[in-house]
Amino acid sequence: MSNPIEYLKGVGPLRAELLKKELQLFTFGDLLEHVPFRHLDKSKRTLISEINHQSDTVLLHGRLHHIEVVGKQRTKRLQAQLRDESGVLELAWFQGISWVEKRLQEGAKYVVFGKVGFFMGQPQIVHPEIDLLTAETGLSPGLEPVYPSTEKLKAKGLNGRAIGKLTAALLPQLQPKDLPENLPARWLREHALLSRYEAYKAVHFPTTLQQYQDALYRLKFEELFFAQVRLAMIRSRRHRFTKGLVFEQVGNYFREFYEKHLPFSLTDAQKRVIKEIRNDTGRGIQMNRLLQGDVGSGKTMVALLAMLIAADNGYQSCMMAPTEILAQQHYASITRLVHTLGIEVRLLTGSTKKSERVKLLAELLEGKISIVVGTHALIEDPVQFKSLGLAVIDEQHRFGVAQRARLKAKQEVPPHILVMTATPIPRTMAMTAYGDLDCSIMDELPPGRKPVTTVHRTDAARAGVMDFVRKEIEKGRQAYFIYPLIEESAKVDYENLMKGYEEVKAFFPEPKFYISMVHGKQSPEQKETNMQRFKTGDTQIMVATTVIEVGVDVPNASVMVIESADRFGLSQLHQLRGRVGRGSEKSFCILLTGNQLSKESKERLQTMCATNDGFIIAEKDLALRGPGDIEGTRQSGALNFKMADIVQDKAILQQAAAMASQLIDEDPELEQPDHAVVKQFLQAKKGKNEWSRIA
Repeated sequence: MSNPIEYLKGVGPLRAELLKKELQLFTFGDLLEHVPFRHLDKSKRTLISEINHQSDTVLLHGRLHHIEVVGKQRTKRLQAQLRDESGVLELAWFQGISWVEKRLQEGAKYVVFGKVGFFMGQPQIVHPEIDLLTAETGLSPGLEPVYPSTEKLKAKGLNGRAIGKLTAALLPQLQPKDLPENLPARWLREHALLSRYEAYKAVHFPTTLQQYQDALYRLKFEELFFAQVRLAMIRSRRHRFTKGLVFEQVGNYFREFYEKHLPFSLTDAQKRVIKEIRNDTGRGIQMNRLLQGDVGSGKTMVALLAMLIAADNGYQSCMMAPTEILAQQHYASITRLVHTLGIEVRLLTGSTKKSERVKLLAELLEGKISIVVGTHALIEDPVQFKSLGLAVIDEQHRFGVAQRARLKAKQEVPPHILVMTATPIPRTMAMTAYGDLDCSIMDELPPGRKPVTTVHRTDAARAGVMDFVRKEIEKGRQAYFIYPLIEESAKVDYENLMKGYEEVKAFFPEPKFYISMVHGKQSPEQKETNMQRFKTGDTQIMVATTVIEVGVDVPNASVMVIESADRFGLSQLHQLRGRVGRGSEKSFCILLTGNQLSKESKERLQTMCATNDGFIIAEKDLALRGPGDIEGTRQSGALNFKMADIVQDKAILQQAAAMASQLIDEDPELEQPDHAVVKQFLQAKKGKNEWSRIA
């Protein structure tokens, strides 16, 4: 399995270099794991007269006639007629015309395989597979694999079929000992799973479709199972061995705030999560908890209550946010909530003046500051704590693993870690990318929060949209206009921010209306000034880019207009929409687009209009974009599966996760004889995957 690929018959040094560069196939084992994405059934011949509009791919035998090149330059094509005993069918080629033409012989008998289409009502196959009919090419006994390839490989004769020939040369050399079993024998019996050896043979060259599906199931299960075992072991070892600070009591800070200063009744979800945090921090084991909560579900209040528990036990807390705007907002809201308790709260960002910073760092080290809120400035080396007990990381997907590790390393006994995200993570993704964490989900909104009404409008309805916004402002409300671009793009003809700002001004002229503008290229001071003007009601309209995606809290804002909404992802649209509906008034989100939309864009916009549930939206986003595109939610190799797909293979993932959890609960270090094969496989693979951890 570890033999270099160049030593396989039919490869050699030149082809080996291409396979390494294009497909990362370095060894015999890599080639074995390069599985076909589908199989073609060439075991049944179709007569031309049997072809109809329901026909898909067909295998035909017949003689070739009327081979000719027709058309000029751009419309040039090679065409030929295939005749069998029942009828005639046209074949056509639009690329590689001269090369194909040289291979074809007038009147010779061919076997043709391809997807049927219809042109002017007549059946046709474009770019068919075509070979002279011989005893070998006539009918295949099983299913022919189709392998992924690349344009560079195809140009060098290594198309999907050629890769199949290399795999066919490899398989006879393999013995069961080359693919030792890695699942307990009783599991194979109980779950009717193929052995690894049988599965790898059948996934490439099955005799039936059922055999292929059984093989694929076994290999996908194996891949997902071992990913889940690794995560379950990390979780188990942390619960058993990672020393953590003990928060022994819930004291006066927590009680006084809870009884006298809580601005609203907690939801059942908030109470449940606080209880989970209380249990975690009282056990003497380091807490690593992921808190998922939809926009506006009250995560910051949970974080504050956790920080008060830390203060009750003599420990400091820090809260790290991804942007200065969000850090400033957290600081303002926490200070406002706890000012009567006598707790010292400070703000540390890149904009903090040097004199303030020096004083703040000294007071942190002396233990005079209980809570510090900031940006990534908190993890810089000069920042040292007297006794850091809790680190809260907001919108955690914006911080890398290394940054979180630096926060953890601030002292010998690591602080408890609470990471929060308002971007709901689909269950399948949480099980894979975040499976080493303890997860809490807040799926309730605080009382009084009303769902936002979302509608889609095209440019033709722009005047009506502006009239609607004007009426809302005249009622005393405020509005956002969000744009995807900040500078004119030569490639994409969309409204940009500056043009949009002028357009909004034309609809809402001064002095009757006042407008703030916020974007990423402004200085922090300018952003903050414009934001404050909107918050205090000095301006009724905010024109902005997605810089206001998280953290801006203006309860009086009741309308959001998102320009070129088709250019945003589902999760981003949901985050943006979360900026309205924060007060007691009915709120609206208007998705503005051009008339021409792709099928996927329509689906995204329909989803937004149909639901306010962030978890439903996250599942749909994952289904539309796939895990590869949203893996940025965690810098990890946890989603790089070769065969499994966490969207399509949800049921297999859930079974694998349940079995992995049960296994590690029963035998945390895999010491039982029955589990030796699992342990051996994990040790053999150690270091081949990057399984990053939260901190």
